[in-house]
Amino acid sequence: MSTILVVDDEKDICIFLRHLLSEKGHQVTLCTSRREFDDVKNAVSFDLAFLDVRLPDGNGLEILKDLKTSQPLCKVIVMTGYSTVKTAVEAIKLGAYDFIEKPFDEIEEIERITERLLTGGVTPSHDHVHDLATQIGCFIGQQEEMNQLFSLAYKFAQKNVNILIEGETGTGKEVLAHFIHEASQRSHYPFIGVNCGAISEHLLESELFGHTKGSFTGAAKDRKGFFELADKGTLFLDEIGEASLATQVKLLRVLETGEFMKVGGETVQRSKARLITASHVDLHQAVTKGTFREDLLYRLDVVKLTIPPLRKRVEDIPQLIDDYVKRHQLKLSFTEDTLQLLKSYNWPGNIRELVNIIKRAAALAEGETAYITPDYLPTKITSPIEGAIEMAAAEEGAQFAGKNLGFDSFLDLWQQEIRDMWKSEEITELQLVLDGIKRLETEAIHAFIEKSLKKTVGNRKEAVEGLGITMRKLRYYLNEKK
Repeated sequence: MSTILVVDDEKDICIFLRHLLSEKGHQVTLCTSRREFDDVKNAVSFDLAFLDVRLPDGNGLEILKDLKTSQPLCKVIVMTGYSTVKTAVEAIKLGAYDFIEKPFDEIEEIERITERLLTGGVTPSHDHVHDLATQIGCFIGQQEEMNQLFSLAYKFAQKNVNILIEGETGTGKEVLAHFIHEASQRSHYPFIGVNCGAISEHLLESELFGHTKGSFTGAAKDRKGFFELADKGTLFLDEIGEASLATQVKLLRVLETGEFMKVGGETVQRSKARLITASHVDLHQAVTKGTFREDLLYRLDVVKLTIPPLRKRVEDIPQLIDDYVKRHQLKLSFTEDTLQLLKSYNWPGNIRELVNIIKRAAALAEGETAYITPDYLPTKITSPIEGAIEMAAAEEGAQFAGKNLGFDSFLDLWQQEIRDMWKSEEITELQLVLDGIKRLETEAIHAFIEKSLKKTVGNRKEAVEGLGITMRKLRYYLNEKK
């Protein structure tokens, strides 16, 4: 027999849980206020507690902290309504093992959670989370913040709540979304990823919701949208901040009612897909600027997961490289001085940039050596001056700090890098050349945009007119093409 505590100001909830749990042979203590909890917290040793996050005379999170301090072995389930799910998320971070939403729709779920926690099946093991991540090609590493992130992601994957993923470009937001999908009960349904910034504004609505034949020029037949294609699976919307305000309104309707209509359609359809969104910009700031709807953010930001940039987890770089090399069966070894240079680099492109550098080094070393020395790294990493410029840009939080001031220097370095590949006696992988061209494109775009913004004293409207682009395209260049 186990001792269970129930803390809830709703007496009906208390009576219901006492009846349900007593029938299973457990001893149940009821509290309807913080004062009653204070009276029993040191008098009885509890194995499990059901804790409401809102009480008339106390804060649920404070009670949780108190309970975990006085009875650290007591497992806690947080009870919450939809409006307090974000508080439940904080409770999970403070040590609660799970949360259930009121009103209780599935009594069997409460019984399963209770049985699991009382029999020792508390949380997925460290190895289980890592094994699932490995299956989908995701590397977690040893850093505590990343391990906590994936443990939380695993827990929330089991819940039917919306998740917002934040992180810089290249940190692996889609990979984390895929992990959540695979950890959920929807894993046998489709996972569909969409980059909202890569689809033009007038096509995004059609891509998301589908369209009917003849609804616009070029609509030769009916077409299913991503919401319909995702079925009961997961729809991942990357760079959600790039969606137009008109599209945001329709997304809000789907989240509030589960209903949508195809472009040109007259029939209401229902979506059963789970929505995971991501952005590398602060959506709260976007709300302040008027480019993102506050009510939509409220719906999306139920659970927020933030991926740390690579520069904050450089200790994982050797393992990241080792994992990539093993997964792709490359017979390579990075020397210690090479690893030190990689650890000291600022990584503005994060994991994506690291992977490109590994590919580049592997291509240059093929047929020559199995040891990657600093000679096989690009100049931007081996040059202390270039590294210092990029570090200053990241620390100041400026979008262009240092980059355009040294654009001439960048051109010299870029030309040297391309020239070195051209003069190499070995065949150069064409993808490396294309990556270099893309990098030149990005740097050039940013340089000329900054030049125009300086010319117009920061007036974006005048800048876009001079550049011959739209305001949406300007935002895309500023935020995405970094």
